Amino acid sequence: MRSITAEEIVELFRKDIRARKMFAELLVIEPDMRLVLINAILRDVATKQDIERLKDSITRLGERIAKLEGAYGELTERIGDLDKRIDSLDRRIDSLDKRIDTVTKISWATLLAIIGTLIAIILQPLLGG
Repeated sequence: MRSITAEEIVELFRKDIRARKMFAELLVIEPDMRLVLINAILRDVATKQDIERLKDSITRLGERIAKLEGAYGELTERIGDLDKRIDSLDRRIDSLDKRIDTVTKISWATLLAIIGTLIAIILQPLLGG
C-alpha cells in the first residue's frame, strides 16, 4: 500500500470542492480546532483600536507635512528676498566700481597736470624765461 503525501492531500482538496467543504465543516465542529482557527484569523484582523491608532498616525503625519510645506514656502520666500538683496548689492558694487574708475581717472589727470606744472617750473629758469 502506497502512502499519500501532504502535498497530494492538498491537491485533492483543491480539486474536490465538496470534499473541501466537508473537511472545513469537520474542523469547525471541533471546539479546539475552531478556537485555533479563530485565533489564527484574529491575528490578521485589525481592531478598532488599531484603526484609530493608524488614523491618529496619519493625522499627525498630515500635520507634519502641512508644517513642512509652510516652512518650505517661507524658505522659498526668504531665498527670493535674499536674491533681491544680492541683486541690489551687485548694483551698488557696480556703481562703486564706476565711481572708483572715475576717481582713478581724475587722480591720473591731476597727477599729470601737477607733473607738467613741476616740469614747467623747473625748465623755465633753464630755458631763460
